[in-house]
Amino acid sequence: MEVREAIKLFPHSPGVYRYYDASGTVIYVGKAKDLHKRVAQYFVDPSRLTRKTALLVSHIVRAEYTIVDSEADALLLENNLIKQYKPKYNILLKDSKTYPWICISNEPFPRVFLTRRVDKAGKHRYFGPYSSVKHAYTLLELFFSLYPMRGADCKLKLTSDGILRRKYRPCLKLHTGTCAGCCVGKVSEKEYAGWVEAVERILEGGGRELMRQYKEAMADCAARLDFEGAQHYKQWLDTLSQHYSKSLIVNTADIKADVFSLVFDQGDAYGNFMRIKGGSVIQSLNLRFQARIDESREDVLAFFIAEIESRLGHLSPEVIVPFLPGIELEGVRFTTPSRGDKLSLLDLGLRNAARLRIDALKQSEQVDPDGYYQKMMLDLQQALGLDRLPEHIECFDNSNLQGTNPVAACVVFRGGKPSKKDYRHFCIKTVVGANDFASMKEIVNRRYSRLLAESPDDLPDLVVIDGGKGQLGCAWEALCELGIQDRLTVVGLAKRLEEVVRVGDPVPLFLDRDSLALKLLQQARDEAHRFNITHHRDRRSKGQIHSVLRDIKGVGEKMEQKLILRFGSVPRIAAASEAEIATVAGEKLAALIKEALG
Repeated sequence: MEVREAIKLFPHSPGVYRYYDASGTVIYVGKAKDLHKRVAQYFVDPSRLTRKTALLVSHIVRAEYTIVDSEADALLLENNLIKQYKPKYNILLKDSKTYPWICISNEPFPRVFLTRRVDKAGKHRYFGPYSSVKHAYTLLELFFSLYPMRGADCKLKLTSDGILRRKYRPCLKLHTGTCAGCCVGKVSEKEYAGWVEAVERILEGGGRELMRQYKEAMADCAARLDFEGAQHYKQWLDTLSQHYSKSLIVNTADIKADVFSLVFDQGDAYGNFMRIKGGSVIQSLNLRFQARIDESREDVLAFFIAEIESRLGHLSPEVIVPFLPGIELEGVRFTTPSRGDKLSLLDLGLRNAARLRIDALKQSEQVDPDGYYQKMMLDLQQALGLDRLPEHIECFDNSNLQGTNPVAACVVFRGGKPSKKDYRHFCIKTVVGANDFASMKEIVNRRYSRLLAESPDDLPDLVVIDGGKGQLGCAWEALCELGIQDRLTVVGLAKRLEEVVRVGDPVPLFLDRDSLALKLLQQARDEAHRFNITHHRDRRSKGQIHSVLRDIKGVGEKMEQKLILRFGSVPRIAAASEAEIATVAGEKLAALIKEALG
């Protein structure tokens, strides 16, 4: 049966649909609140489909569906089928690393340690995962400072009989006070179990309740004149108070919620998940997704939610999201805050997601530099609304020192990288004094007059001017005089706020500080400034030496070098005798030098 005919039989029920290609391979898995309406969208009006989605539809030869009871079941089934079939056109989970968990072992006198391997048989208790290893280690340090428990380095398989028969030898930790010595009966199983219970409560977000109990126990011990016991509770209370004063991220301790944050970058999405309880983060996870077709942001968020639910189990009753995911889950209330602590939590998640994006880009720069530079240019094209990819970028900068030695530079980037063989220096010829605007017009005119004469087909895709509206306006005038203003795009990059100034637009464009587009513009601007300032410094240095010795008739560059090499400086030449100067310059020239320097 043809696909179009088959989908007419799809029911108006929640479920999951699968598309197959000619080889019988599953190429796409999707969920729907109404299977019939959702699947029909792919085939009713092909002209409304994006290019990637149209490519998917062109490969579909068969469609199947599975009915479920609710959207929640559809979400989880979709997630499981994607993991099972790994369809070509589905959102791809790019996260391949394992995250740390805190494990409490299932044995007499349990150990508490960090691990990246989770025993799926459920033998031990696991808490996490944690995106930050530092956060996990900080928690372990807190536990061991509160309770002298066994850690990962204790390999003893303790038994009650072995402890009674003194089968085990204590290690150095007993003598340093970092372990209670349960292996030699220094602590009872009941007391040790109380420590384990306290650790579990802290990991589950019950630290504040534990502090309240310690405060009551301290007061009770003091009333019974048990000052040693009161001191123990006070130490535990102080340690917990210090920890929560650093780790508290919201003012109210009654918020219990899951926070999902997403940052989108073209076809990729970067997600941060946090589970909040008692005012602190008790679980955190960063994931990266890649959309194979043009998935909506609501679909990406729904996929993210399903992935977290499949990993960690049920969601919290309240889920804080930047926008509604377009699904309804029983027992879950989606919140999109506009102010207050919940908005602060969402902003924190967005900062974590943005940091994940930056780290991924840095890694991409090392692993796949060509793809990284291509992404930079594509980002810049989209940010500036260019008609074509800025493969060829030229950037101009000029400088002078109180009107002296005015110079300028043009640097060239090809394929997102500096092309140093194409760099050019300019000495300002027609402008008198410190006039940056007129200097910019001169060098732009000279650069493209020559380029039109020598390589008219090698005009840049983008011209960047180091400066604001004034410099940009003068550069634009030069391009108009040459008649090439329609053949390239020119923008200015002002230093004060790093705003992009465009011709004819009174409102500057502010790019994201972490965007690759701004990074590429800044690299071109900074490289032009570096190249120009080096040239200016060289000319200024030569000018300072020339001003004293080169004005003497008969002293050229080589004689100047000989004199400086022999005497070290101009004042020493002036202090030398005519006979001493004559040994370098000859008697006739020595007399002129001595007379000029006095």
